[in-house]
Amino acid sequence: MDWMKVFIAAIFEVFWVIGLKHSNNIWMWAGTVICIIISFYVMIMAGRKLPVGTVYAVFVGLGTAGTVFSEILFFAEPFKVAKVLLILLLLAGVVGLKLVTKDKVQKGDVS
Repeated sequence: MDWMKVFIAAIFEVFWVIGLKHSNNIWMWAGTVICIIISFYVMIMAGRKLPVGTVYAVFVGLGTAGTVFSEILFFAEPFKVAKVLLILLLLAGVVGLKLVTKDKVQKGDVS
């Protein structure tokens, strides 16, 4: 469940990063700020039970990949094979970090 929080935080990161570039009115900026707050709150909650360094690396890696793919799919960013290959390499590193990180069960933890 804690890794799901990291994934959810990364989704909101994609929204706020795109919002920083494409917001053009007060409502879009408000949505961007709300996404920032949700993203960091959920990431911090996950970091309370998981190794913080790994949580942050996974959060940033997934957010970066999601932002690049969203820009290509929805905002006509040019598709470049080298860019996609580098993002896939980044995701491989993120998955590798997740696989080698042992989850610690804290005393009193019921999740």
